[in-house]
Amino acid sequence: MLSKEAIRALKRKLADLKSQHRELDDAITQMTVDVAYDQVEVQRLKKRKLKLKDQITQIESKLLPDIIA
Repeated sequence: MLSKEAIRALKRKLADLKSQHRELDDAITQMTVDVAYDQVEVQRLKKRKLKLKDQITQIESKLLPDIIA
């Protein structure tokens, strides 16, 4: 079981990652509005966004209590 301090640290990290994820989503949306956008840069941002989502999922699973089915 995680300590209260560890839980607080994970929640702060989770909030930070979610913020970064939203910012990347906004940046991708802004870039793709232009007809001549840089597809390589958009792909790079999408990969980074996916990595953030994976990290968010990992932290969320640590914060959720184990459920015995």
